[in-house]
This record gives sequence, structure tokens and C-alpha cells, in this order.
Amino acid sequence: MCLILFAWQSHPRYSLVVAANRDEFHQRPSAAAQFWEDEPDILAGRDLQAGGTWLGVTRSGRFAAITNYREPPAPELPLELSRGHLVRDYLAGGSEPLDHARELAARRSSYRGYNLLLGSAGSLVYVSNRYDEFAAIDAGAHGLSNHLLDTDWPKVHSGRERLRGLLEDERLEADGLFELLTDKALTPGEIPAGLEARLAPEQLMKHYFIVSPVYGTRCSTVVLMGRDGSLQFHERQFDPEGQLIDQRSFCFQDEEK
Repeated sequence: MCLILFAWQSHPRYSLVVAANRDEFHQRPSAAAQFWEDEPDILAGRDLQAGGTWLGVTRSGRFAAITNYREPPAPELPLELSRGHLVRDYLAGGSEPLDHARELAARRSSYRGYNLLLGSAGSLVYVSNRYDEFAAIDAGAHGLSNHLLDTDWPKVHSGRERLRGLLEDERLEADGLFELLTDKALTPGEIPAGLEARLAPEQLMKHYFIVSPVYGTRCSTVVLMGRDGSLQFHERQFDPEGQLIDQRSFCFQDEEK
């Protein structure tokens, strides 16, 4: 039940502001954010089960992030591919966001439901294989969880409004965005019997930050792309009890500026 709050072309210092939570089963192996040995331009965490990623950037200012589209369980597709490869393949390539989205639309049946953000220095695009159109994103604050872009689920709506408030500060810093992402004001509650091996129960899904022993918020990521070509990538990782276990930051200059 991931959450991506982001603002495009709506802050004086940053063309793109991203605050994202990755929610996943704790048993699924993954690596913390780093530059990949096999793709040295990619900075991202990595799903060690399938080899893709959920969110990443490149040294040249490309950005991509994905959420699953929540729908009833379906039989396994005969040619099903890992959705994390969509992020990896875009970051490793050189196509423009709109061109890449157009190409994906032609093979949408190869994946289970997804929402995908594709960005470059001057463009940000949304595409989903559960929506018939893809388009450049309008300037402003947006929210994306496990339905279509800006679907007014409570945490998407409230998160987007809180992000708008943070954008009013010209000195916007990563700490304020992390404070939003790790808001634990609502008590998650116990997992009902029989649900331990399934997706997070409904009362957990409405939270920004999910804490449960089986499924929860594994990491929070903040990306700040400066109008001057600077790029900040900050990641914090959490254990099943919601405790911080690792944090790392990367700051560099877009190689194409």
C-alpha cells in the first residue's frame, strides 16, 4: 500500500519534490539505496527477489517510481513480468518520458496493475495499465497510492494537502518531508487472526506509515531535484516495529547541466 506524494514545478528551488513510502512484506529481500554495480548511473534500492526497484534516479536527472494497482487476486499471467523492471528499464534507457509511456501502452498485458511515474529534467509523465491514457503531469502537488493518480483516498488527499503546506517554505528540507511520511498519529492496531499471510488489513492501509510484523513500511525516500541541476536522494529504512535501522543520503549534480 505504497504512497508517493510529489510536487512538480511548484517550488522556487526544486522542480521536483518527492516523498514516498514503500510498503512491502518484511520477508521480501531488498537492498538499500546505492549506485548499482551493473548500472552505475542508477541510484535506487533494489528488490533482490526479482531484480527491479520501486523508485530511483540517475546521474543525468532521470526519475521513475511505481506503485501497484490494488485489485482482487487474479490467476498468474502466462507472460507476467516483475513491475519493478519497469522502473529499472526506464532509468537504464534514454527515451523521453512520453515516448517511453507510449511504448509501454502497447504491452500493458505483460504486467499486473501498476501506476508509473517517468521523469526527466523537463518532463514528468504518468502511465498506468489500468487507465486508457497517459499524459504529462500538470504543475502542482499530487498524490499516488494503489489506485489512479490523485484518487481521493483519505491518505492521498490529506498527504497532498500537507505537502502543499510544506511547499510554502522556500527553505524546504528533507526532514520536514520525512516527518510527514513517518506520521504514526493513528494507532495501527492488531492484525486480525487469519490475515497474517495476506496483505495488510484495511485498518492499516489508511495510514501514511504502516507498522505490523508481516507487512509494513520498509523505507521512506525523499528526492529533491533542484532547478540548478542539483539532486538530493535521501532514504530511511525501518524494521517491522517501525524503528529506524538505516539511513543514507546522496547529493550530486545532474551530469547534463
